Amino acid sequence: MNLQEIKNSNKYSMMGEYDVVVVGAGHAGCEAGLASARIGCETLLLSMNLESVAMMPCNPSIGGTGKGHLVCEIDALGGEMGLNIDKTFIQSKMLNTSKGPAVHSLRAQADKTRYHLEMKKTIENEERLSLKQAEVVDLIIDDGAVCGVVTRTNSIYLSKTVIMCTGTFLAGKVFIGESAYYSGPSGLAPSMELADKLHEYGLPMRRFKTGTPARMLASTLDYDKMKQQDGDVEIIPFSFMNEGKELGRNQISCWLSYTNSETHRIILENIERSAMYSGNIVGVGPRYCPSIEDKVSRFKDRDRHQLFVEPEGLDTDEMYIQGMSSSLPEDIQEEFYHTIPGLENAEIVRPAYAIEYDCVDPTTLKPSLESKLIDNMFCAGQFNGSSGYEEAAAQGLIAGINAARKINGENPLVLGRNEAYIGVLIDDLVTKGTMEPYRIMTSRAEFRLILRQDNADRRLTEIGYEYGLVSDERYSKFIAKKKLVDGEIERLRKKYAEFSKLNEFLVSHGSREATNNNITFYDLLRRPEISYEALKVIDDETRPELNRAERYEVEVRIKYAGYIDKQLAQVEKMRKLENKKLPENINYSEINGLRLEARQKLSEINPISIGQASRISGVSPADINVLLIYLEKERRGNERSERNEYEG
Repeated sequence: MNLQEIKNSNKYSMMGEYDVVVVGAGHAGCEAGLASARIGCETLLLSMNLESVAMMPCNPSIGGTGKGHLVCEIDALGGEMGLNIDKTFIQSKMLNTSKGPAVHSLRAQADKTRYHLEMKKTIENEERLSLKQAEVVDLIIDDGAVCGVVTRTNSIYLSKTVIMCTGTFLAGKVFIGESAYYSGPSGLAPSMELADKLHEYGLPMRRFKTGTPARMLASTLDYDKMKQQDGDVEIIPFSFMNEGKELGRNQISCWLSYTNSETHRIILENIERSAMYSGNIVGVGPRYCPSIEDKVSRFKDRDRHQLFVEPEGLDTDEMYIQGMSSSLPEDIQEEFYHTIPGLENAEIVRPAYAIEYDCVDPTTLKPSLESKLIDNMFCAGQFNGSSGYEEAAAQGLIAGINAARKINGENPLVLGRNEAYIGVLIDDLVTKGTMEPYRIMTSRAEFRLILRQDNADRRLTEIGYEYGLVSDERYSKFIAKKKLVDGEIERLRKKYAEFSKLNEFLVSHGSREATNNNITFYDLLRRPEISYEALKVIDDETRPELNRAERYEVEVRIKYAGYIDKQLAQVEKMRKLENKKLPENINYSEINGLRLEARQKLSEINPISIGQASRISGVSPADINVLLIYLEKERRGNERSERNEYEG
């Protein structure tokens, strides 16, 4: 629909003009709306149901492996997710602590109702951000650019940009056994008309699938048959603003149980009744989060699969059965769930289901998350083919920033793979695309040691401040921490241990004795068995008081200095390729030496740099050499033209 059609009709109501309209108020939409408003844009956030703002239709948790990194990065850039989960968690745990610091990832179980309410309150109190309940059924497009939205009630909201954050609602279809019906998650209405319109506008849409397990009443479970899973004694916050603060609260236990041969027998005997195996589902699901049918079918050598029983909040009796998503009929679900220790008498209040939904091919997006096909339309979250609250929120934040920057005539924020997991996430989506719901994992990052969760503030706070999202208060706190940590590392580098006390100290910590008095505290801390805290007994009054986060950063930076330096050298090599920019209007079909596949892929993606081009599937090192030669020829040609123009 275009503006002229609207003007020629008397059935539409003009309800306002905004800089940014955000379609959908899930985790992507909330971050997008807050970001654009905080930068100074008049922003409208539209949700089909205000009770679904920041909803958690699947696992009521934030963080996890790789995902915790995203949350800390969102926080460092001035986003809201970290602050919100710090307010509303009911259990907190640092994962992978037996491994190196690169993969330490924080995960918190949320009170999902409180999470929704706190985020909704934050949005309602945000200046320049309006939150309204409305279903968007069409976009207003003029001359290839979006300029507003149409709602189901024929209300018109004009805007300079639109951010699509539709989640799993777009043509959502739920499957439970032989039953299939159009629906959004958690029984909410699907978005059907908008899905049809996007197809009509020629957007290359895909059909993805995800699933969720059953919910059960806590009062009907037998906890004596399950293993208790408690949170950490020392609670580590997601948000930098909560570092050094006491976040202690009564944490709620989760519980561990396992499937067994009887569980597997029931599933396998009825597997043809699963929507996944009957052929009713056409959408592609995530490999990393398979249904219980998939687990049992694909891993027949496994005699059991673990599941976690997790509370959904403080004011509800519902428990979430993590690891047990399914699309089997309700009677079969009840039968196999009741074979699991602790769940024998469980009352299911919400059955497991699978859900299909439409999403866009993310290779049709620019690295800024603006569509290549419709100007001024930015896209984020599951609409882009990703999976997970954290992935959605990260994209929403970037889309909100870049929508605002485009309005202001500024260059977009594009984070590199060496700068953030957010950069890895977006680059993977827009450069490589995805044929299944995309989930961030630490293994996807080439530079994991420098993209740690604990240094997100150091990597990104200054960027967030420059782009207008980080407050003066936060920035001052960041600068103070940076100065304190850097100063302490320098003190340890210059301070020598007192030899008379040294060997006794080393022996007590199982470390080899020193042969001379030329050993600094920096040298001592490089030893694996010596911690920063342990050094306290031989240090003197010059040692500053550091909080847990500051002590941890000091220790990691010293212990892993050699490895970090190696990765920084690798980053420098990559940066050279990223700095070699490719013209936006380049015609790859005219570049001699490129293979046909490379020409096709390069034309489709239209990379912004040699670095991005090198990561496109189907583009070989030989093709990259051809592009480098092409750029050099172009540079020389431009120099000659400029010289001739000057001499003439």
